[in-house]
Amino acid sequence: MVRSFWIVAAAGWAVAAGAVAAESRGVDLAGLAGWDIVVAADASPSETYAADEFRAHFAQATGIELPKTTAPDRADRHVFIGPSKALAASPVGFDAAALGPETLRIVVRDNLIAIAGGRPRGTLYGVYTFLEDYLGVRFLTADHTHVPKLAGKRLIGPLDRTYQPVLSFRWSYYGETNRSPMLAARLRVNTVGGDARFGGKTGQSLISHTFGSQIPTAKYGKQHPEYFALRGGKRLADVRDDWSQSEPCLTHPDVLKIVKEAVLAELKAHPDRENISVSQNDNAQYCLCPNCKAIDDREGTPMGSLLEFVNKIADAVAEEYPNVKVGTLSYWYTRKPPKTLKPRPNVQIQLCSIECCMIHPINDPKCSKNVQFCKDMDAWGKLTKNLFIWNYNTNFSNYLLPCPNLRVIEPNIRYFVANGAKGIFMQAAGNSTGAELSDLRNYVMANLLWDPGRSGAKLIDEFLDLHYGKAAPPIRRFIHMYHDHCESKGIHRNCFGRAADYAIDAAIAQAALDAFSEALALADDDAVKARVEKASICAYRAAIEPVWESGGKKLPPAEVQKMRPLVKRFVELCDKFQVPMFSEQTTLAQAKQRLRANLGLGAGEAF
Repeated sequence: MVRSFWIVAAAGWAVAAGAVAAESRGVDLAGLAGWDIVVAADASPSETYAADEFRAHFAQATGIELPKTTAPDRADRHVFIGPSKALAASPVGFDAAALGPETLRIVVRDNLIAIAGGRPRGTLYGVYTFLEDYLGVRFLTADHTHVPKLAGKRLIGPLDRTYQPVLSFRWSYYGETNRSPMLAARLRVNTVGGDARFGGKTGQSLISHTFGSQIPTAKYGKQHPEYFALRGGKRLADVRDDWSQSEPCLTHPDVLKIVKEAVLAELKAHPDRENISVSQNDNAQYCLCPNCKAIDDREGTPMGSLLEFVNKIADAVAEEYPNVKVGTLSYWYTRKPPKTLKPRPNVQIQLCSIECCMIHPINDPKCSKNVQFCKDMDAWGKLTKNLFIWNYNTNFSNYLLPCPNLRVIEPNIRYFVANGAKGIFMQAAGNSTGAELSDLRNYVMANLLWDPGRSGAKLIDEFLDLHYGKAAPPIRRFIHMYHDHCESKGIHRNCFGRAADYAIDAAIAQAALDAFSEALALADDDAVKARVEKASICAYRAAIEPVWESGGKKLPPAEVQKMRPLVKRFVELCDKFQVPMFSEQTTLAQAKQRLRANLGLGAGEAF
């Protein structure tokens, strides 16, 4: 079924003016026997790969294996993949070179199909879009692609569609995607891997903490303590960890010179970079010296001294690298925009929502944690056109616990886009796999980043039905029950918490166990059973919360007897699916030690 956003221009799709003549005819996808795939002899690696992807999935759907050619010898019955002289000379020809790096165009009429886009990723993304929207293919996980068999006639077109993604930077930050550049390409996440077959990745890097490497205390602190933040009458020049314990003094002229030289040297070494970070470390130890404080007081925010510093770096970068953006975080104490300062045109602001409630939509007027963020985003939107978002989407303290925020993914992404975001980093369990419902969440996030006009609820249902089949209903029931439960409790929580902070009690844990037990019984083959088992890890994690949070106290014998088999099953599932991290900072091996100790088991004693 063709997605609704095809006809919604505001979502990015546009009909090429005058492109579809009234007398043109569509194409029956079931009738392509005798056709071929035309790809240029000098096609890029991603265009060649796009042709292979089209051929393989089309054959799987229709049973028709189309031959490939670089030199067509007739006028029609071609599927053009990527720009080529043959495409340019055909009745559906167009200049794909004029399209942006991810812009795609699909033309179907009069016994011809053309799928091409800008380099390096436009054509590949065009093929995936065609497969999804006209053949019903769904790229669910790295090892599960749903390809329905084409039954009977499938007439499409005539049509001429162009799509340019509204977000130039898209990252659904799950280990499942980070470890599979192929899946990232299929989901159109453009920030993973550098394989040319998959179109490489965007030249934009995530803006993150950099002062610790650009002006480290280990190099400068001993001889020049004045280069670092003044706090409580002391310069933070002798610390164990710059990232968590120190910041530079942003009004010292030598600091500006050192960071400027570091930035220019990095750009010289990486001429393909489209942006570079100049940003605070991950702490709140900003400088309170008279010069820095005077700027911050004037601007009403510590972003004052930071932005004045970043602007100066940006001026230097503009002279040598006019197309490179200088990015900085608007994070924690720098989230509030300054009163009078404006970012230079080549400055990129990466606005972070770490304080926000992730259980309610970011623009929920009744959620006080989120109201101020929206005010800050609105203010930044008036100061710059280079606004990017760093959004938080998991419980970093407990990756594996149920998390009641599936319903906010769609409204959050839509809000960010509607208010000027050019790129979005959806941070989740990126350093692990097997986090709570990670496959489902990754699918929903990536699809919404590519097309914010889609329905999050429909994406959830689509994934559940296709990935779990007959086992989907009890999983869906638990998801809705748990989200309804949290909404009824009026829970407000950011991305760090224990089970109780997300309204998980014994009843919720038991409901989760029951739902996944029922789902496992309904699974009708080994592949689906394995998918259900992986998803059920969250139920066992909720059930063993009393053991995890026992505070080192010895549990009563009856509690140990009840919990020990649940812990055993939890550990078995984590091992089976090679889950490396229990939380952002705790490995599974470390978690096993704590669970064993809290159960009163010996170091080598099995669960």
